[in-house]
Amino acid sequence: MITIKTKREIELLKIAGNIVYQTHKYLQPYIKEGITTKELDKLAEAFIRSKDATPSFKGYEGFPTALCISLNSEVVHGFPSDRVLKNGDIVSIDIGACYKGYHGDSGWTYMVGEVPPATKQLLEDTENSLYAGLKQVKPGNRIGDISNAIETYAKEHHLGVVKELCGHGVGTSVHEDPEIPNFGTKNTGPRLKEGMVLAIEPMLTLGRPDVYVHDNNWTVDTIDGSLSAHFEHTIVVTADGYEILTGE
Repeated sequence: MITIKTKREIELLKIAGNIVYQTHKYLQPYIKEGITTKELDKLAEAFIRSKDATPSFKGYEGFPTALCISLNSEVVHGFPSDRVLKNGDIVSIDIGACYKGYHGDSGWTYMVGEVPPATKQLLEDTENSLYAGLKQVKPGNRIGDISNAIETYAKEHHLGVVKELCGHGVGTSVHEDPEIPNFGTKNTGPRLKEGMVLAIEPMLTLGRPDVYVHDNNWTVDTIDGSLSAHFEHTIVVTADGYEILTGE
């Protein structure tokens, strides 16, 4: 069931989203060669808790850590570990924070040091595909309009669209209805209404879009080993468009 949030709920979701945004900004200076993904996770969890919030992902269906940290060909749901970031890596960091029972959710892919031009272009195009989808968010449009805009942008830039993963609603659970695929047909799916809160999150690859799940039953990786990027914002549908809850 898709829920319409009240003004009070939206205010709490704004606070949760802002904590997620602040956590991304806090981590950015640490995302460099030589740090482990486990160290990033510890920094983020301490920061989230310092804001009177809790990590949304830790314990969610058994997920073990505060952050999902995915390297290079990993699409999403990577486990923080003793892996060390190296020059030329890309790292996707997905952050969730729960404030007074309401969640914020945002993933972003970062470059570590110097990366090849094709890698940099992947990140730029994946971020741009997110905003292409967001342009379709307004009351009266449909979920399929968002999905189609993301897919169209990705195909125009020769990127693979991961079809097994999708965006979602956000509220008192970090994952709520509706599902928001990154591919689809215009004018299909649920109609958007003011007060819906949605996480829109294209996950695109430099190669084929086919993926598999690691033995940990969480981490999703590209079958061909191609690089993958992930960009996500939580937004609220407003009377004439949308407001990003996980940004400035």
